[in-house]
Amino acid sequence: MARQPMLKLPEVLEELHMSRAAFYRMRARGDGPRLLKLPNGQLRVRRSDLDAWLSQCEEAAA
Repeated sequence: MARQPMLKLPEVLEELHMSRAAFYRMRARGDGPRLLKLPNGQLRVRRSDLDAWLSQCEEAAA
């Protein structure tokens, strides 16, 4: 099984055109893509999780 691409948080923020503070406020409300915490403490988002979350946002706006 092929590994899914994993994005660093700055890459996610750039794609969403969102500041880190706004991203964490959204996460505090229980919204946003699923985050993975690596053993070294860094955060990653699977490409598929980000795409799925964005699709849900589009459906909610329709």
